[in-house]
Amino acid sequence: MTSTRVKKSCLSNAVQGPAVVVRGNVSPLSSSSDDVTMDDADKKLEAMGYTPVFKREFSTWSSFSFAMSISGVYGSLMSTWIYGLQAGGAAAIMWSWVIGGAGAWALALSLAELSSAYPSSGAMYFTLKFLAPEDQVPILCWVSGYINLVGTVTGSAATEYASSQMLLAAISITSNFSYMPTNNHVVACMALLTVIHASINTLPTLWLTRLTSGYVVFHISVLVGACVCLLVQTKEKHGITYAFTHFQPSSGWNPPGFAFLFGCLTPAWIMTSADSTARIAEEAKDPARIVPKAIANATTFTYIIGFFFNLVLVLCMGDPLELVKSPSGQPVAQLFFNAMGRTPAILFTLCGFAVMNLVAIPGIQAGSRTIFAFARDDLVPFSHIWRRVSKRSQTPIAAVWLYAALVIIVNLLGLMSDTAISAVFNVCTVALNISYLVPIVCKMLYGRFERGPWHLGRFSLLTNAVAVGWNTFMAVIFFFPTRLPVTPENMNYAIVVFASVLMFSIGFWYSHGRNFYTGPGTRARRPLATTVEMLT
Repeated sequence: MTSTRVKKSCLSNAVQGPAVVVRGNVSPLSSSSDDVTMDDADKKLEAMGYTPVFKREFSTWSSFSFAMSISGVYGSLMSTWIYGLQAGGAAAIMWSWVIGGAGAWALALSLAELSSAYPSSGAMYFTLKFLAPEDQVPILCWVSGYINLVGTVTGSAATEYASSQMLLAAISITSNFSYMPTNNHVVACMALLTVIHASINTLPTLWLTRLTSGYVVFHISVLVGACVCLLVQTKEKHGITYAFTHFQPSSGWNPPGFAFLFGCLTPAWIMTSADSTARIAEEAKDPARIVPKAIANATTFTYIIGFFFNLVLVLCMGDPLELVKSPSGQPVAQLFFNAMGRTPAILFTLCGFAVMNLVAIPGIQAGSRTIFAFARDDLVPFSHIWRRVSKRSQTPIAAVWLYAALVIIVNLLGLMSDTAISAVFNVCTVALNISYLVPIVCKMLYGRFERGPWHLGRFSLLTNAVAVGWNTFMAVIFFFPTRLPVTPENMNYAIVVFASVLMFSIGFWYSHGRNFYTGPGTRARRPLATTVEMLT
């Protein structure tokens, strides 16, 4: 199924052996013509140190739809809305989205610019090869790579867990709340869903492209339908002034306004995985243009439509304290029930569950490509297994199942307590943001960046500075406990998890990695011959 050109290239690299070093300045793909062929994209990838092994099936539309599916604003907002609700009610929800969303948007635009210059499945990890000084590349890539992997896995774990909660919340509403979901039920449902989503990701890329292409239409239809029904069915609505000025602190923090920052976890979590689209760069037809446009357009659209969805929810929410205490554990599902009754609430909650499934499927695809990219650089143990590509689907199936297993293992924390699983949400955002900030800071400090065909022009430095400043500040905030006084039940253990990952990656580097790892795309390795045998 693979082309003769790819076969010959792989065989040539396999014969040449492991001594071909390709580190150095590689100019981003740019052309006076807007027509960049798949051959041009593959040549660019080869120039950066990798042999193309994937089919390029993602078009402009399917890439945009993929980026929108990663954010999944309708379902993601349903699953994380409680953070703003607890942080201070209406005003905390609205202002945390406006301010926190702007910071996340600046970060996404910065990532889009980098993905245009250096399109690869390694995404931001890979860009460090060109942005950092040569002697610092190996350790920076190693540490940021492991931090990124933890953030990616915990992000998918949080998505799968939230999907399970949403499904069980719909069942709870169906039973008139006589059924109360337990952590054991959520974890069992999560494991089943993860296996199903991983199985879908063993399909060829063309099938995955077709699946994501229709996502935007379904997603926006559900979101608009929910907003219209809420506005029509809610008899007593709050006013616009209430939405932006009514602050109801219950966190115990002093000053109380500080608590609103915890609501920023919602936009950060929804918009923080912007680089997931960059991880399918080697499956996109013109990645230097299509991928950054998809990231920028999807994030901008998410920011705008998320604002209006938040506003509708706030206007129709009634008593916020009643929503916080919902027996279903899902305040937005409770809001639907209060405003529209049982049947519409079940319908729109199940729609949220469907949207979260469409977030989880591309999430596993992006995560498996991350493991594949790390494995071909020998960054992870047993790399020779995880970099294999199936001859049937031309996808890294072993990496898919490893990623799914990691997601399930992480979510076993849900068996311990809600506090433990909350740390997963927080670690996801912090770990991903820090792994994104490293290449942006290197871009600003070392002046080695050569922009691609999509860039921010004269606003590049300002956007980068906003992204770094705001997201560094929020990374610290997300380590704080959200309620005072601190108890073992409400302690934020994200700092413990993140510190453990950081110490592990640094220790693993000095004990193991520095003896052989030289950075991404630095050698044409002999094990690629194994891939050739599977593809031929």
